[in-house]
Amino acid sequence: MRTRVVANYAIVIGTFALVTGVAVKGSRADNPVGLTFQDPTGLVQTVTTNGDIDLTNPFFQNLGTNGRRCVTCHDPRVAWTITPGLVRARFLETRGTDPLFRANDGSDCEGVARLNDSEAAAYSMLLNKGVVRIGIDVPAGAEFQVVAVDDPHQCGAPLQSVSMFRRPLPATNLGFLSAVMWDGRESSATTTIRQDLAQQANDATLGHAQAALPLSPAEQQAIVDFETGLFTAQVRDNEAGYLGALGARGGPTALSQQPFFLGINDPVGLNPTGASFNSTVFSLYPSWLGLDGARAAIARGEQLFNSRPITIQGVAGLNGQTFASGVHVPDSFVGSCTICHDTPNSGNHSVKAPLNIGLTDASRRTPDLPLYTLMNLSTGATVQTTDPGRAMITGKWADIGKFKGPVLRALAARAPYFHNGSAATLADVLNFYDTRFNMHLTAQEKSDLIAFLLAL
Repeated sequence: MRTRVVANYAIVIGTFALVTGVAVKGSRADNPVGLTFQDPTGLVQTVTTNGDIDLTNPFFQNLGTNGRRCVTCHDPRVAWTITPGLVRARFLETRGTDPLFRANDGSDCEGVARLNDSEAAAYSMLLNKGVVRIGIDVPAGAEFQVVAVDDPHQCGAPLQSVSMFRRPLPATNLGFLSAVMWDGRESSATTTIRQDLAQQANDATLGHAQAALPLSPAEQQAIVDFETGLFTAQVRDNEAGYLGALGARGGPTALSQQPFFLGINDPVGLNPTGASFNSTVFSLYPSWLGLDGARAAIARGEQLFNSRPITIQGVAGLNGQTFASGVHVPDSFVGSCTICHDTPNSGNHSVKAPLNIGLTDASRRTPDLPLYTLMNLSTGATVQTTDPGRAMITGKWADIGKFKGPVLRALAARAPYFHNGSAATLADVLNFYDTRFNMHLTAQEKSDLIAFLLAL
C-alpha cells in the first residue's frame, strides 16, 4: 500500500529523519500543492505525475550494505541533490555517522574515513562543495595516459586511476534528459533514457550503496517510474512572489506539462523533425515585461538569456565540428545562452552533445582539486586538467574536459554549480561566462540574469 500522509511525514535517511508539515497526498502535477521547501530566495516545489509520492518506493529503501539509499544523495529539500549546507547539518546532527559519510566515495581519498584524527577533515570536499569522489581507471586502448598528478589530498592513487569530484545530479526533471551522468557514462547510442536510468540506478546501488546483489528488474523499473514522474522548480520568489502570477508560467506544474523529445529545438540541425532552431528557449515570464520591481527584473533576465549576443568560440564539441546531419559549426560565431541551453523551458541540451567550455583547465583550478597531466600517446602533446570528463569513458583525446549540461530548473535550491561545485553562487556562474566569452555584461544585466535564474 502506498504511504499517504496528510499532515507530517518522515523519510528515514540513515540515522536521522527528514520531517516536514507539507502533505505528500495531493502532490500530483495537476494540483499545485506539492512537496514545498524553503530555499535561500523563496520556495522550491516538487510535484509528480504518478499520483501521490510513494514513500515505499525502492528509491527510499536501504538496498545496499552501507545504509545508503537513493534519497541519501538526492534529498527533496534541495531539489533532489545535496548541498554543502545540508551536508554539514547532517554531519553535525549525526556526528558523521549519516550513511552519506562513507569512505568508498564520500571521503576525499579512497577508503580513508579519518585524517589526523579528524573525520571531518577526511570529508572536506563533500562538506565544503557537496561533491562526491568518482574514481575511474583510464580505459584500455585510450589515446592518452596520465603522466603526473598533483593531488592536494595526498591520496597516493596510481597514475591510471583518476579521482574526480562531482556534484550529484538532481533526481528530478529527468524527462528532459538527453544523456545520463555528467560524462554520459550511463548512456549509449542503442538505449533509451529510461533504460539508461535503470542502469544508473543499479550501478549506483552496487557502487555508492555497496550492494551485494544487483537490483531486480522490478526494483529498477520502480525507481525509474518514480524519478521520471518528479518535476521540481522554484514556485515562489521572496521578492517577486508567486511565480505563476499574472500570466507567468513558473513553478513545477507548468514544467510537468512542457513537451519534450530528443532533438527538440537543437541548434545544430540534429532535430529529427527538421524544425528550425528557436532561440527563445524560455517563455515563462513575458507577461511580466513592463511591470515594476522584481517581476520586471525576472522578465528582463529571461529576455537576456534568450537573446544577449555571445561570441562562442573555443568550445570543443561545438566550434569547428561537422555533425552527421552535414551541419558545420564555425570556429567562431555569435549566438546566445540558448545555443547550448536549447531545450524549451528546461535549459539543457536536447541531444547528446558533451562540450568543453574550459571549466577543468589548469588556469581555473582551485587549490582543493587534483591536477592531472595527460599525454597523447600519438603526438606526445600534454594537457593539464582537473577532470578529464568524457575522455575517461571513451578514451579519446578530443573528449578531455567534455561534460553534458544540466537541466537548469530549481537552481535557487541547489548551489553550488557546475559539475565540480566550483561556482558557489549564480554570480560566480555569470562571472565565469562573462570572462570566458568576453561578454562584458553590465551590472544591470548580471542582476537581471540572476533574478531570472533564481526564478527557475
